[in-house]
Amino acid sequence: MSDNYIELQIKINPEIEDIISEICFENLPCEGIVLAEETYKDLEMISTTEGTLKVFLTDNFDDFRLEAVQIIVADLLKEQRQILKERGFSDEELGSWEFEIFEKENQDWSKKWKEKWDITYVSDKITIVPDWIEYSAKSADEVVIRLEPGCAFGTGTHQTTQLCMKAIEKYMQQNSKMADIGMGSGILAICAYKFGAKDVYGCDNDPTVIDVAKENALKNNAVCTFELNTADKISEKYDFICANILHNVLAEIMGDLKNIMKDGATMVLSGILDEKKPVVYEAIKKYNLNLVEEMHQDQWVALVVKK
Repeated sequence: MSDNYIELQIKINPEIEDIISEICFENLPCEGIVLAEETYKDLEMISTTEGTLKVFLTDNFDDFRLEAVQIIVADLLKEQRQILKERGFSDEELGSWEFEIFEKENQDWSKKWKEKWDITYVSDKITIVPDWIEYSAKSADEVVIRLEPGCAFGTGTHQTTQLCMKAIEKYMQQNSKMADIGMGSGILAICAYKFGAKDVYGCDNDPTVIDVAKENALKNNAVCTFELNTADKISEKYDFICANILHNVLAEIMGDLKNIMKDGATMVLSGILDEKKPVVYEAIKKYNLNLVEEMHQDQWVALVVKK
């Protein structure tokens, strides 16, 4: 199998494609993922693979027969699906997770998936540019963030990330002390720095993203501190906090998040499907945080609160 590669196709609900992608990156020898391939004719889309996640597996599986890979993937998806259901996701929200595995002729999929990621215009002032694309700012006040996401999530294309960036642009004051809890690629911390934060900190419980975030900060000339950590272990307090995490995790750690807010601090809570926002609202009320705004993008919600 060394001259070939393995393509795993999973039927999913596109609304949570980022969550399932992260599961694959963290648990499989994954070289790249394509979320959707679209075919156009005369400027009209005539077909799309939306709803089918294509996962390209590296040669770490060379010593396994396809039947063995099938068993490994089946066990992983069963385990991870159960974890998400225990966290409140329904079968409808998850999609079927039926999958197929194919052995195909080898290609450089690290380049293939890059072809699917283009410039993202988050707002009139925020532009996310893949590191391999040439781009010049259109105005003096345009914030351009260059990223090489690696295996970290937060490329700026997902609605939850964009909502946080818009909240930073709208609510974060100059010279703020800012924290990004669950920073992934570091994009929100970098965005905050470019909008004038004076002290920027990011943490994640995934050790694989730390170096990626540091590299992204370096290429954006952003002075940020990134480390392996969780909110409950932080002793500093901040003026502005971003937490782009699953709704159930936000509810679980709301007390820890409040503890690292200065009096009068602002926090944006994202990663919330619209139908799951009551879970987060209950936690906000429990810890006496004040809702400032409910921001929407497609089926996703971000809640801006103050202490």
